[in-house]
Amino acid sequence: MEIANLSALILDIHKLSKGRDAKGQYLFDLICHHLNLLEKDYFGIRYVDPDKQRHWLEFTKSISKQMKSQPPFIMCLRVKFYPPDPAALKEEITRYLVFLQIKRDLYHGRLLCKTSDAAMLAAYILQAEIGDYDPGKHPEGYSSKFQFFPKHSEKLERRIADIHKTELIGQTPETAELKFLQKAQMLETYGVDPHPCKDVSGNPAFLAFTPFGFVVLQGNKRVHFLKWNEVTKLKFEGKTFHIYANQKEDKKIILTYFAPTPEACKHLWKCGVENQAFYKLEKSSQVRTVSSSNLFFKGSRFRYSGRVAKEVMEQSAKIKREPPEIHSLGPRMLGKALGVLPLYPALMGQQDQLRASPLPMTSPSYAVPTTAMDSGDGTAVISSETYSPSDSVLPTPVAEHSLEMAVSRQINGAPCSIEEEKESEAGTPTVGDVTELGVDSRVAGRVQSAGGEAALSETEQVNKFVLSVLRLLLVTIGLLFVLLLLLIILTESDLDIAFLRDIRQTPEFEQFHYEYFCPLRRWFACKLRWVGGLLINK
Repeated sequence: MEIANLSALILDIHKLSKGRDAKGQYLFDLICHHLNLLEKDYFGIRYVDPDKQRHWLEFTKSISKQMKSQPPFIMCLRVKFYPPDPAALKEEITRYLVFLQIKRDLYHGRLLCKTSDAAMLAAYILQAEIGDYDPGKHPEGYSSKFQFFPKHSEKLERRIADIHKTELIGQTPETAELKFLQKAQMLETYGVDPHPCKDVSGNPAFLAFTPFGFVVLQGNKRVHFLKWNEVTKLKFEGKTFHIYANQKEDKKIILTYFAPTPEACKHLWKCGVENQAFYKLEKSSQVRTVSSSNLFFKGSRFRYSGRVAKEVMEQSAKIKREPPEIHSLGPRMLGKALGVLPLYPALMGQQDQLRASPLPMTSPSYAVPTTAMDSGDGTAVISSETYSPSDSVLPTPVAEHSLEMAVSRQINGAPCSIEEEKESEAGTPTVGDVTELGVDSRVAGRVQSAGGEAALSETEQVNKFVLSVLRLLLVTIGLLFVLLLLLIILTESDLDIAFLRDIRQTPEFEQFHYEYFCPLRRWFACKLRWVGGLLINK
């Protein structure tokens, strides 16, 4: 059976497994078997709940219990853990699926690069999709009919076509895809799955976990980079996310950020726990259950259930089989099936709009990840414009942004989502319309919003303190009760210990023993004999 649409396949699987309470692992194994995929540990299944919060399907839990919506369920196969070196993957089918994911990242503005790298990456995609340049099949301006980036210029289109015509002749799709992966892996934002947050000052930031560590992207810079062996703890409480790390010379740091919702913060924490376990640990047996909070706070517990990167690479080296046929599925067909945007002709109505501004340029000083890792916690410039990836096309959208964020993205020439473009066509205020509202009204709105957030934050802190005291009191009472039961059991036992003998000789113990303990013991024995008689009669 050929794949035409992965969501339709998942719907069929739902019908087949209905009533079986199938777990996520069952669905994932079924998809990987259908794709003939063995190096499957890099991938996961993503879905979105009715509140537009993204989730990774947990393989150890029932599918139906994880879904808040009604069937049919819409899910997508995604790269969950980006390979540190995608070119070193064992099988071509795995490299091809990673290629589709990175191509999607490039389209959505998640993978930033300077113009020369952008042209080369797009040319590799073109070579992999349509093959060698043929004047009879590819007329002048043919590269402009395909969409590689959220926005690009005519100059960049011409450069893409020139590279495709002159430098890539004779390359097979497999070679072009391999070169594409090697080029993409050297970029600063390779493997970034951004989580929108705010810092303690209220400034927007994007947090992400990469094969090399934890990064924070803010404005046009990478303001923080922590290697995985430096990160000691990840914690969240409500909307607040904390990262604890030890850097050089025993320098301990704590980074704090605020997610849009508690659900988004929990998703961010779980992604961090899984990425840290996957890339940092040597064996999956070293994985431990992680708690999200302190002892006296009601926190979440989570445990990564898969193999770690080192084990995955060792297992891949043992694969010995004939390479599976993937070209028969067709690049565009398989791309659509995986929910990954393939190379497709640009929409005519949006073509002029897409050429409005060039792709943001990246500083070449931080192109190679290994160099960036050695640079410590220094600030790295990743773009001449603000890092602002566009909303993912459904079914996996990132959190919706406010009007202010949308306006700032338009001012910066950053990519807008398809939904935002539709809203702007329907009459959403443009940059000029918003500026007519006046600076004073915007400042007043921000001050009012900040005041409301501060009051809400104080109330939350008081509530947390009260809950902490109550939990401490309940835990103390529980411990005292357990200790009392333990003492009673020890004194009524046959243990011959000095302090127990002293307790047994006291009048209070003798009164308790004859008036309470002995009648209670006879009552329990009577009940047990009665239950035993019923069982024997049956």
